[in-house]
Amino acid sequence: MLTAVYKSSKKIDTYLYVERKDDFSKVPEALMTTFGKPILVMIINIRDRKALGVADVEKVREQLADKGFYLQIPPPTDNLLDQLRKENGANNQ
Repeated sequence: MLTAVYKSSKKIDTYLYVERKDDFSKVPEALMTTFGKPILVMIINIRDRKALGVADVEKVREQLADKGFYLQIPPPTDNLLDQLRKENGANNQ
């Protein structure tokens, strides 16, 4: 299963996987607006892959089959101020 992977021109560490190169017909318009201009990163065969960077390869395959695309977003970052307060025993108010 060949898959085209694009990075977002607006959102750091955000990637869009689609079934065919330059075919965004199954991707909702609102998502494409938020994603920005797609920048092709690579075309890969995910059929026999056991790992796929930070994305769960089974989830990618499943969403490509069901929706025709997969959106990979970065994990949420920790609030450093809350972390510092917790380390110093301060209450969050």
